[in-house]
Amino acid sequence: METTTIIYSQALMLLAGAVVAAPLFKRLGLGTILGYLAAGILIGPVAQQITEGEEILHVSELGVVFLLFIIGLELKPSRLWQMRRDIFGLGTAQVVITGAVLSFLIAFSGLLEGAGSIVAGFGLALSSTAFAMQILEENNDTNTRYGQRAFSILLLQDLAIVPLLAIIPLMAAQAPEDTTTPLEDFAIAIAAVAALFAAGPYLLNPLFQVIARTGARDVMIAAALLVVMGAATMMQLAGLSMAMGAFLAGVLLAESSYRHELEADIEPFRGILQALFFMAVGLSLELQVVAENLLSIIIAVPVLMLVKSLVLYGLCRATGSRHNDAVRIGLLLPQGGEFGFVLFTAAAAAGVFSQATSSLLVAIVTLSMALTPVAAMLSRRLMHKQDELAEEIEEDFEGAGAGADVLMIGFSRFAQIASQILLAGGRDVTIIDHSAARVRQAATFGFRIYFGDGTRLDVLRAAGIEKAKIVAVCTQKKEVTDKIIDLVHAEYPNARIFARSYDRLHTLELRARGVDYELRETFESGLLFGRKTLEALGVNGDEAIGIMDDIRRRDEARLVLQEAEGITAGRDMLHSRPVRPEPLVKPKREVTQPDDALADLADETLEKAE
Repeated sequence: METTTIIYSQALMLLAGAVVAAPLFKRLGLGTILGYLAAGILIGPVAQQITEGEEILHVSELGVVFLLFIIGLELKPSRLWQMRRDIFGLGTAQVVITGAVLSFLIAFSGLLEGAGSIVAGFGLALSSTAFAMQILEENNDTNTRYGQRAFSILLLQDLAIVPLLAIIPLMAAQAPEDTTTPLEDFAIAIAAVAALFAAGPYLLNPLFQVIARTGARDVMIAAALLVVMGAATMMQLAGLSMAMGAFLAGVLLAESSYRHELEADIEPFRGILQALFFMAVGLSLELQVVAENLLSIIIAVPVLMLVKSLVLYGLCRATGSRHNDAVRIGLLLPQGGEFGFVLFTAAAAAGVFSQATSSLLVAIVTLSMALTPVAAMLSRRLMHKQDELAEEIEEDFEGAGAGADVLMIGFSRFAQIASQILLAGGRDVTIIDHSAARVRQAATFGFRIYFGDGTRLDVLRAAGIEKAKIVAVCTQKKEVTDKIIDLVHAEYPNARIFARSYDRLHTLELRARGVDYELRETFESGLLFGRKTLEALGVNGDEAIGIMDDIRRRDEARLVLQEAEGITAGRDMLHSRPVRPEPLVKPKREVTQPDDALADLADETLEKAE
């Protein structure tokens, strides 16, 4: 009973530490991973509340196993083929060159020798996917040229952890009771991998087909866990890492129709166990070792970040990146990564180097991760201003100069729906968008779409604006929409502009700018939603349509008043309480002549405003 109480109290402390530290560190811009590490250090080495860090670490390593399975699920062969040059060219070169340089520096400094220096060097060569992607997403740079190249490097690094974990057992000294030779161990490992690949099409896919027919979701979750744990255990018995087994299982199921469901089933387990893993790393950290080697850590961190930045910059420049992009990538990925924790922990457990060395390396990685936001901000000072005018990806407007009925700027969800109406009506549409990913995706569906920045006059001309009958501005950001409209009005005053409005205030601003037509992105869908809800409550269909039309007229009348008197005008036209019997009856009489009614009401409100 006492043991059970201790387990419960420790679980409560770990959960409380995760809940408090992760949001706090994310709010500070340091990321949840450092939050988990800090919580583990505070609970364990500092407060001495949990001293069994090694035992918790063994259990929490399942989080890494599940993470590798999900990474494998994402690696569809078609996606790898599209990004093959950056992934397998640039990414491989970065890992190999950076790992070799760092391994040499570690051996030269006398910190480690032989296998230990190689594991440490290649572990430090890996960057933090979580930190880098967080910065890219916050800056909306995920789909830029440098963002795509950075992602390719990170993807290769995620792949590299598999062979790095696999060679650790080969580097570890064989136990005296081990009766097999290294050659036999290698043959067993190859046989296990071959057996797993053979099991994919003939066992895993049929298994999920049978379970899916039953409709039992809990059995599907159990099957997903069984596949991951089974593949991981199989690789472990063969002398390889559990993470490698899970990764291979994920790759085998990447093309499966059950891929998304498997990912959703595994994600909750991965999240909680991965958080527990990073907290366990903090629990097992030897603060005394860190304190004794504080000077070495302070020297090692800037050396690590400088070496990685220089290698990344040189490789990016050598493979065609501009100076600014190379600087961004170099200072986005100079830190150590979360997979370094995994590699160092596995190496210490296998006896490649001591737990004290692992704690020292973990401290170096942690501090480099904390300095990542500073490095990313430093990149802005090192960029050339003239390069900012260059495009993020190549622009190609071949065929666009012939012009189209409609030039659509921005291909958001709003624009995608609108384009269907135009194309169904037999109208030719030319689309430009500044998201490289969206352009590629839309192009696969056959849309006439080009990559380009709609706020640039040369791009608009290349896209055929001079021959377009209507310019449809469907960009998502209010500021971008306004900038495009002002540019078109200045250069092409006779152009007809139809614009997507962000909200009511934006509608009034667009009318003041003189656009030919504007529509709030949510207005018509909100009206339809309300009408359908009324009908579901028992209101007659024609009556519901009449009410919807009345609300549309009232909204237009309010806008006319607000143009003349300000945003607060026309509040009396808003319904804030149930209305009986009007407008439940009145709209039925007016719905037959909506255009005349709208004109009369607009005239009345204008006279009232004057």
